[in-house]
Amino acid sequence: MNTVLYVGITNNLERRILEHRNKICSSFSNKYNLNKLVYYEEYEDVRNAIEREKQIKGGSRKRKIDLINSFNKNWQDLFL
Repeated sequence: MNTVLYVGITNNLERRILEHRNKICSSFSNKYNLNKLVYYEEYEDVRNAIEREKQIKGGSRKRKIDLINSFNKNWQDLFL
C-alpha cells in the first residue's frame, strides 16, 4: 500500500535508502515504515536539487502521484 509519500534529497542515494530500510534516519520515515524507492531525479548542482525538492514538496498529492506514474507506472521498488 502506498499511502505516505516522502520527498527528500541526498548526495548518496544508496546510503540514504539503506538508512531508511535499517531505521537509521528520521522518525517520520520510521513512523510510516517508508522503505520503497518509486521515483528519483539526479542533479549535478545541489542548489538545483534543493529547488526541485521544494517544488515537488509544494505540489499537491495528485501532482506527486502523476509524477511517479509518469516514471514508474507500477510503483515498483527501484532499489532492489
